[in-house]
Amino acid sequence: QVQLVESGGGLVQAGGSLRLSCAASGSIFSINIMGWYRQAPGKQRELVATITKSGSTNYVDSVKGRFTISRDNAKNTVYLQMNSLNPEDAAVYYCNADQVRGPFGYASGFWGQGTQVTVSS
Repeated sequence: QVQLVESGGGLVQAGGSLRLSCAASGSIFSINIMGWYRQAPGKQRELVATITKSGSTNYVDSVKGRFTISRDNAKNTVYLQMNSLNPEDAAVYYCNADQVRGPFGYASGFWGQGTQVTVSS
């Protein structure tokens, strides 16, 4: 139906940067909301950032000023530029797509498999 493929995770030192990418594929006409979530061991999954098709963004307070979410609507791809990383940012990061239109109609709750971000101190 809809598949999300992530890339860009890895190991960086504190203060470093990573850029995550997530490409949606399948029978997709449009995606209104794309976003990134993260989950650290023993913690709940939390929303990191979202972006609408029109470009409106929201961020969790802890990443404001350091992370930037963007998207390429023509490619159904969302990015997360992460700067000034610290050990508290270490987690599995998940790509999400909501309010997706396709031949099935409208649906939400599509997820990528997750990509590991490790930050050394």
